[in-house]
Amino acid sequence: MLRLTALDTEDLAIISAQMQDAVLLAGDLSFDPKRKQFVLLANRFAWDAPDTPQRRRTGLHFDRVLSVKTLNMSHLEKDEVLSLLSVTFAELDAPSGEVLLTFSEGATIRLSVECLEAQMADLGPAWAAVAVPHHDIAEDDEA
Repeated sequence: MLRLTALDTEDLAIISAQMQDAVLLAGDLSFDPKRKQFVLLANRFAWDAPDTPQRRRTGLHFDRVLSVKTLNMSHLEKDEVLSLLSVTFAELDAPSGEVLLTFSEGATIRLSVECLEAQMADLGPAWAAVAVPHHDIAEDDEA
């Protein structure tokens, strides 16, 4: 079981790598403005266990969130599946900035944060993955 904390871009890159190809339902995303917290629950592919392809139920939350904006997500129903591709942070006016969660099909969530503060934790046992995620890398055509 994995538990990670991110307080800078290097930490967040590790969480992003572990959360790559996590699948979740659109209804498993929530923002609590009073607590300034954004939470998602996902079934992440356990990249940290390469010998036995598996998934784990995982929670990821961001604290000190001021606002949440979405792109290409307004049409989604709560039971529609999203696949997380990456999580990045861009510092704008130190220490504040924006966390960008990028999903397949062009869906994006932008979190405006006071500072980067994230935690990821596996919430239960693993189960066998049906398949190992695979990404085709586009090659540039040479002239």
